[in-house]
Amino acid sequence: MNRAKEIVILSGKGGTGKTTLTGSLSKLLKNKVICDADVDAADMFLLLNPYVKKTTPFKGKFVAVINRDKCVNCSICKQVCRFDAVYVEDENYEIDPYSCDGCTYCKLACPADAITMEQQVVGDWFVSDTDYGTMVHAKLKPGAENSGNLVTMVKVQAHNIAREHSIPYILIDGPPGIGCPVTSALSGATLAVVVTEPTFSGMHDLDRVYDLSRHFEVPVAIVINKYDLNLENSRRIEQLAEEKSIPILGKIPFERCVVEAISQNLTPVDFCDNLKPTFKEILDRIISLL
Repeated sequence: MNRAKEIVILSGKGGTGKTTLTGSLSKLLKNKVICDADVDAADMFLLLNPYVKKTTPFKGKFVAVINRDKCVNCSICKQVCRFDAVYVEDENYEIDPYSCDGCTYCKLACPADAITMEQQVVGDWFVSDTDYGTMVHAKLKPGAENSGNLVTMVKVQAHNIAREHSIPYILIDGPPGIGCPVTSALSGATLAVVVTEPTFSGMHDLDRVYDLSRHFEVPVAIVINKYDLNLENSRRIEQLAEEKSIPILGKIPFERCVVEAISQNLTPVDFCDNLKPTFKEILDRIISLL
């Protein structure tokens, strides 16, 4: 079987409706693996109510750990640490794992060989069942690093499931912004669907995500959410899309029922009969682009 096609839903910032769109499409698209790649603040589970079948710890960077039985309190580790990770508590030297950069300088400098480097568990990734297909998602611990690597792990597991069960699509709820987790979500994607709003910040962030996607040579399409809140700015987005030959998949109006749906852990296609054709049209256009 050919490699499953990745549809990654992105936005230049949080709160544009990215997860709402992904959740809605997940209930309309048949035969897919659902993937929540927003590992820093995963929330797809709120809409899809997954049943977790498998939980696997995810290991990140190595950090320094002091063995108190060997430590002679010479303070050399504190002197050489450039990240201010070493501190004194109750006359004992300790290392803050959140500040430690894992450079090993303190380990090399320690005359008592009291420092070891230990790999940290920075989160977990999950394989779950939902009423709409298998879902792969993850949760990064607060303050932990390696979010980009965890996104990659989530995508790898989604592809493993897709290949094993001959599933043609992977629908990915991507992280917001343009940082490391987003580049991991974009890598190898078939299509980037960028959700934007008719605001100046929305248009600016759209431009940034577009440039990032083109850097990775991933085709881009646009969904304008709440387009009728500012029709002039929506026309500007459409003009920008025309200038850059970016297809617009659809325009979603502002509707009170969307807020009511989300408050009940539902998607608009569950709750808003008047919006369901809009989401179906967006999905049809996505499939045609693939």
